[in-house]
Amino acid sequence: MEEIQNEYKVRKERMEWLDAMRGFTMILVVAYHVAQMGFDQSVKHSSSLSFLMLFRMPLFFFVSGFLAYKASLVWNFQTFISMLDKKIRIQILPTVVFFLFSCVALYPKFWPAVESCLHSPTKGGYWFTLVLLYMFVLYYVFCYLESKIRIKSWIPITIFFLLSLVAYETCYLPKLCWWADGYRLKEPTTLLDDTSIIQLMKYMPFFLFGNIVRRYWHLAQRIMDSKWFYPVIVTLVIFCTMDVLKWHTLRMAWANLPSTMAKFILLTMTFMYFRHYAPYFSKMTFIGRSLQYIGRRTLDIYLLHFLFLPNLPAVGAFFKLHKHNFAIDTTLSILIALVVIAFCIITSNILRISPLFRKYLFGKE
Repeated sequence: MEEIQNEYKVRKERMEWLDAMRGFTMILVVAYHVAQMGFDQSVKHSSSLSFLMLFRMPLFFFVSGFLAYKASLVWNFQTFISMLDKKIRIQILPTVVFFLFSCVALYPKFWPAVESCLHSPTKGGYWFTLVLLYMFVLYYVFCYLESKIRIKSWIPITIFFLLSLVAYETCYLPKLCWWADGYRLKEPTTLLDDTSIIQLMKYMPFFLFGNIVRRYWHLAQRIMDSKWFYPVIVTLVIFCTMDVLKWHTLRMAWANLPSTMAKFILLTMTFMYFRHYAPYFSKMTFIGRSLQYIGRRTLDIYLLHFLFLPNLPAVGAFFKLHKHNFAIDTTLSILIALVVIAFCIITSNILRISPLFRKYLFGKE
């Protein structure tokens, strides 16, 4: 362990543990889809899905926001256009290609599948890259405008974060907002669904939270290293998670506050865990190398994994009859997810042999 520590000190500025955490998050995303789509489990009947959904996607967007902050980048109009062009090229074309191919491969009829998926906020599963592009567009506009302010301050990013929280919370107020999550009109197809903007509203705060942590990294580390912080958030998350999964006392009151707090705290705890045990997630360890490799291939895996999900509804039926098997449910989903990820990486490596595919399908020069 001492050798790992010494080697890690030389490489620590690269934050290898962050790549490992991104790989871990990708495993959770695939495991969730294995359980939901492959095993045909519902959140109500799964002891695993209901917990995983609390922080898997928030954590993914948190990491994206954390990495989006570039302290040395000089923002001007040319930088804005260049960054925007790069994100559009990397995220839109690959998504469109794999979305259309999935409609061919996974559905009995192509055009009805395309139409149905396009009217869904989740786009047949391919909403993530689209929504992430929305986030980068908003963030780049913010950075460009922020660069015009001569006095550097924490106030602009804080206001941006609070506004995103307001938009997020409205998604859980069906009595006040017609677009609220879970609310269904007679005609459920709306502009917010068709454009997946409803997904943007649900996840933008986590992107900005990660960005703020990166901007004020030294302060964030001091807070995380304080004696009181971790015990307090663990205590809070226990009560919040219990309310979300079991008690349901504040399900729609206070804009689903327990769920909101559980999401932020669980992703913070995961972040703290990987940072605290960073030497174990370096390239000097097998787990570190493996998770980092997955973390560097998240786009490939995300685009491909829908094609390799199993079709085992009997597994979901079993867990519906035998509830409260959290360990078995989660373990099985993760094991199958690792197999799916392996197939994704093999397929990606085959496609990457072509420079053309490598550039336009996975955004790599």
